[in-house]
Amino acid sequence: MKLGDKGFLSRDITVRDLLLNRSDVHHIYPKKHLKGQRLSRGCYNQIANFVLTQSEINIAIGDKSPDQYFAELAEQVHGGRKRYGGITDEAGLRANLRANCIPESLLDGQVLDHDEFLEQRRKLMALKIKSWFEAL
Repeated sequence: MKLGDKGFLSRDITVRDLLLNRSDVHHIYPKKHLKGQRLSRGCYNQIANFVLTQSEINIAIGDKSPDQYFAELAEQVHGGRKRYGGITDEAGLRANLRANCIPESLLDGQVLDHDEFLEQRRKLMALKIKSWFEAL
């Protein structure tokens, strides 16, 4: 992610702000959720499973499974209760997922198993890095 990108699920707070101030490293597939599936520390503590986010967003998500909190995010951007951050429109949420290299299919209810998610996210991260280098 770039310093000017918004933090995960943040409408206003940039990565730069999160790095300079207090931020949380959020497990996209929450650690406790993956521990419950008997996955090892090496499986859930991978860079491709981390995003920077505001503490209150990290706390609100807690140890919810991705299928639960992404379904709630989909409701949030379609007029439902605001649960995670201030993004309330689908286009803004999809842009945030792209900026954070998170497969948009999660928002469409297509929750991947952890290994498949990591593979897709690594590819998106690599494309973003490639694009950034090409712009130099």
